[in-house]
Amino acid sequence: MPKDETSDIELMKTWTLTPAATLGSAVRAKGILLELRARLPLSSKKSLVLESGEIVLAMPSAAKTEFQAAVGIVSTAMKDIENLPVIPREIQDILVIKQGERRRWLSDGRLPSAATRTVRLAGRAKQITFHVFDPRVVEELLDSGEVDEWREDDITAAAENRRRAAYKAKLTRSLKKRSKKTEVSGKSDDASPSLDDWAEFDSEGFLR
Repeated sequence: MPKDETSDIELMKTWTLTPAATLGSAVRAKGILLELRARLPLSSKKSLVLESGEIVLAMPSAAKTEFQAAVGIVSTAMKDIENLPVIPREIQDILVIKQGERRRWLSDGRLPSAATRTVRLAGRAKQITFHVFDPRVVEELLDSGEVDEWREDDITAAAENRRRAAYKAKLTRSLKKRSKKTEVSGKSDDASPSLDDWAEFDSEGFLR
């Protein structure tokens, strides 16, 4: 075989991404690719690609030493890839939730954080810190449908808050009207409630 033909032969290795690793998310699959690329030398990064649910490493035959080194790095990383923490954009895609929901549920403890990660933005000096999530916890939430219950709870709570706010506004308007009448008549109304009574009234649970 002519020498110029052998130089075109590629060295190739593939790894299959399991459903347990991607959690059914194309965004998660792309995130895994970027994580693997981050572990490779700069010269090897673009040789690793994602194709039809597989991680593919392809290099010219002349790069045998570099290829073998890259295979070792990727193979080691793939052994524990199913436990790779889930980053914000991935969990939003996996659970089909909005950014606001992720932040709210993280803040109130319903969505537990596994840790925080700090990264430097590409080409910038600025660093950002964000929460990451345990893939097994995310998988449980996906299977249980608990996210739908959280969303319903939020709708109910928002409606209750609106009712409470409306009642409080109504009470405030009523007190203002009585106060004006008292000023005009020059008489005090000892039976009139005051806003100081609101906390006690609210604590009795009449609005629940």
